[in-house]
Amino acid sequence: MMNKHHSELAFTEHKIRKKLNEGKTKKVYELLDCPGQVLIKSKDQITAGNAARKDQMVGKAAISTKTTVSVFRLLQEAGRSWSLRSVEPLPKCLSGPKNLAELRVNRRLRGLIKNTAVRRFINYTDDALEALGQQLDATSRMAWQHRQDDANNDPQWSEEQVIEAHFNCGGLQIERCEVDIMNRTTLAVFEILEKAWATQDCTLVDMKVEFGVCASTKEILLADVIDNDSWRLWPLGDRSLQKDKQVYRDLKEVTPEAMQVVKRNFEWVAEKVQNLLVTNFSKRVVVIMGSSSDLGHGQKIKQACANYGIPCELRISSAHKGTDETLKIKAEYEGDGVHTVFVAVAGRSNGLGPVLSGNTTCPVINCPPISADWGAEDIWSSLRMPSGLGCSTVLFPEAAALFAAQIFGQFDHLVWAKLRANILTNWISLKQADKQLRNM
Repeated sequence: MMNKHHSELAFTEHKIRKKLNEGKTKKVYELLDCPGQVLIKSKDQITAGNAARKDQMVGKAAISTKTTVSVFRLLQEAGRSWSLRSVEPLPKCLSGPKNLAELRVNRRLRGLIKNTAVRRFINYTDDALEALGQQLDATSRMAWQHRQDDANNDPQWSEEQVIEAHFNCGGLQIERCEVDIMNRTTLAVFEILEKAWATQDCTLVDMKVEFGVCASTKEILLADVIDNDSWRLWPLGDRSLQKDKQVYRDLKEVTPEAMQVVKRNFEWVAEKVQNLLVTNFSKRVVVIMGSSSDLGHGQKIKQACANYGIPCELRISSAHKGTDETLKIKAEYEGDGVHTVFVAVAGRSNGLGPVLSGNTTCPVINCPPISADWGAEDIWSSLRMPSGLGCSTVLFPEAAALFAAQIFGQFDHLVWAKLRANILTNWISLKQADKQLRNM
């Protein structure tokens, strides 16, 4: 992540070495004082139809940058290195890695059926046409790609065409593995943003992303900004309330009054997107340990919870030796409006988890420390519960934190985003390991 000092250097003219590239809405500069970084400067220009229509919208650069900053903060906090480095709210500018080679292929994903999708993909029946606008589940989302080629109006390409083109991007040969990684990453980005926008009663209809390859690490990363030009966004799921660039595309006549409406929509999105970085869902994990000898085990759970942004408290109480005190501690965490998951850390004879489970409506997870002598036998006291109790059992601190995160992730989009990014990271690691094995 680029620090604020380096970000501010970008605004001193003599620190900018040269312009590397210029597109319809951005300019890219090499930075003298920030090795390995480039400055991405947005323009006030808005375009549609491959720039067949283009106009100036004063203030658009700053608005778009503000939107992108919030989007990438959300993605970065999810726990992956996506691409853009600067998360400072700098007017009109962002920073990104210099050694990122663009693939020049746009990936698009649609989560809501629209007329354009019908025309592009499938001959729907009359009944299906009546269902336009219905949400698509994760297994039926529509995805496709376009080759960035202004002269040919960005033609749609199949995955096979991308593979058969034998692109070498940043020293990485683009094959089936790389296409699959882009597919999975597109879906993950879409779902993280979709979940986040849902907290604001907004439907993310579709979006596009662009990819590149980091020449030094051969890692596939997002290669462009994600702003209000990148998606279709419908508040309350109502197309008539759309706030994205489609409003500009749909203008029959571009007038100053119409452009003010478009600008207000962009400003609305830039303000609203900042809400995606916060959650109103209060949560905590409370680890109750049977003795002080379990403290190391409990601290590992607390550390793992921090990776998901979940506060965690450690307490010591024995359900066998001080049942009343255990129930008193439990009661301290009930009724204050903070959603709580209890983790019971007790070996030998685990009475702690069952006592908690039998006296609270909060989820209880057993995570017994395994001893060298009786570990296997001790686990049975956590697995074999009396009837009427439902506490689960995991053996590793990281698993206890993950289980708690999965519980909270059903209600907290920020925790869910970390879980979703982690799934993607694991999948990519396995995909790349399989490719490496096959190429040996």
